[in-house]
Amino acid sequence: MASHRRPKQPSRTRVTVLTATAAAAVALSSQAAHAAPSPSKKDVKSEVDKLYNEAEQATEKYNGVKEQQNKLQKEVDDLQDKVARGQGELNQLRKGLGAIASGQYRSGSIDPSVQLFLSGDPDTYLEKAATLDQLSGKQAEQLKTIADKQRQLAQERTEAASKIQDLSETRKSLGDKKDEIKGKLAKAQELLNTLTAKERAAMQAADDRANRSNDRVNLGDDVPASQRGAAALSAAQSKIGSPYVWGATGPSSFDCSGLTSWAYAQAGQSLPRTSQEQANAGSRIYSESGLKPGDLVLFYGDLHHIGLYAGNGTVLHAPKPGAAVRYESINNMPFQFGVRV
Repeated sequence: MASHRRPKQPSRTRVTVLTATAAAAVALSSQAAHAAPSPSKKDVKSEVDKLYNEAEQATEKYNGVKEQQNKLQKEVDDLQDKVARGQGELNQLRKGLGAIASGQYRSGSIDPSVQLFLSGDPDTYLEKAATLDQLSGKQAEQLKTIADKQRQLAQERTEAASKIQDLSETRKSLGDKKDEIKGKLAKAQELLNTLTAKERAAMQAADDRANRSNDRVNLGDDVPASQRGAAALSAAQSKIGSPYVWGATGPSSFDCSGLTSWAYAQAGQSLPRTSQEQANAGSRIYSESGLKPGDLVLFYGDLHHIGLYAGNGTVLHAPKPGAAVRYESINNMPFQFGVRV
């Protein structure tokens, strides 16, 4: 027979011990959470700089895709205009062919022998008959022209459809790159927000000092390699203090390749949009000592950053988000080579 006795209740001493143990565990857990060291200002700055660098890499890819989109859009527009003009020409050819066929039908409704019998002038009839033969030849020629035009239009429509598909895929890629850049910049801002107000102020003060150093920089007396290079450097110098904005090509804000392409445009020289493409815009100079003012300077292994050599081991560039166009030592970044446009 089953027992119906009440279960034994824990003693007061046991409850007290359990409660104390649980409280101690909570306290230790809380202490451990509070003891987790927050990142130092140095660590945050290092991570933020890394994110800014990655954002600039993505920016140069974005710039390349953007240029590809612009090119595809122009090709699509040109093809669509060409198709529209071709359709208009085809409609006119069909209209002309219809008029010829109608005229021949009306003329052919009377037997030629009767026409000859009714004609008071056999020579006039023979002349008209020759004209009808010519019209038949013209009709055949127009039929061939129409068939050729139809084939050409079909090819152009197929090509336009393919370009439109490429354009659609490029736009998606562009959106993905844009999201990637925004994500990295947002992450950098989150990290900056973990700093105290005093630490953020100190970082901003350091950046402000770097911007103000433009007034004290010693560019030496290096002579530009060309008038074009000198003009490009002068144009870039007129934009010192302009903010870095990813994807911007001036005239009020720039990213790194946006500044160099804008500067050379003012000197009458067109450059490709991205730093990687600009790396092929002239002869390469692999020695820092061989650089002249106005030369392009490429940094990092994937060439995602570019500036203008200003002289005396100094580059003028659009550095990163949150910074302005300014001079910096060429040694602040991993130099790859220069390019003399």
